[in-house]
Amino acid sequence: MEAKELRNQIRNGIFNRTTSGAAGDHVQANVVILPKRYAFDFLLYAMRNHQAVPIIEVLEDGRTESVYAEGSDIRTDVPRYNIYRDGKLSETVDDISEWWQDDFVTFLIGCSFTFEQAITGAGFEMKHIMQGRNVAMYRTNIKTVPAGIFSGELVVSMRPFKKDSVERIAEITGKFPDMHGRPIHHGNPGGIGIIDIGKPDYGDSVEIEEDEVPVFWACGVTPQNAALNARPEVMITHAPGHMFVTDIYNEEFKVQRPE
Repeated sequence: MEAKELRNQIRNGIFNRTTSGAAGDHVQANVVILPKRYAFDFLLYAMRNHQAVPIIEVLEDGRTESVYAEGSDIRTDVPRYNIYRDGKLSETVDDISEWWQDDFVTFLIGCSFTFEQAITGAGFEMKHIMQGRNVAMYRTNIKTVPAGIFSGELVVSMRPFKKDSVERIAEITGKFPDMHGRPIHHGNPGGIGIIDIGKPDYGDSVEIEEDEVPVFWACGVTPQNAALNARPEVMITHAPGHMFVTDIYNEEFKVQRPE
């Protein structure tokens, strides 16, 4: 499906599920929307934690159309939004038009769904896509670098792969540093503070076979965890796995290195 058609289906309530595997070669983005007075703190937080929060576009206060998605409207073109008030999740909705404020600044953040396309293109399968599930995401014990009101632990996404494939997978994803890049950990989940791999904090669990290892990447849900500590009076994000789809192509964010 073309990106504009997918956004239209999202806007009209026809498509309301996870966008994993749904946008083909188009870049998908995590979304964070904040009142302007918090924008500098968040931008600084993102700069200090680039692997988890790689910003690809900032929409100035009140603006709703992305330069990467012609005719888009950030208020309607995400399948599901989380609305946080004073650090607590208050609503999950499919349209934020009635909650919109003229002082809102929108941050679009690189998403691992981009490198998923590269992984499948290299001939590797991912269970959550095969099973029509959202990717599994976990809070860790890894501290992010604080900035202003924002702080908290890193959130990671997890995909299991055969043990002998891990380095190749890392090489593929490392070519997308603005889409979370190389994994931050693989193997023992307890090494990064995950107690039960079968119970993700966000998304859906998948079975890990004996000849597989869990592989973990920094995740764009990290700012939602930071919101629990920052407690701004309002912060709107995508619901985990429900991304904003752009018109640009994944290859445009691929780092080209000479052979």
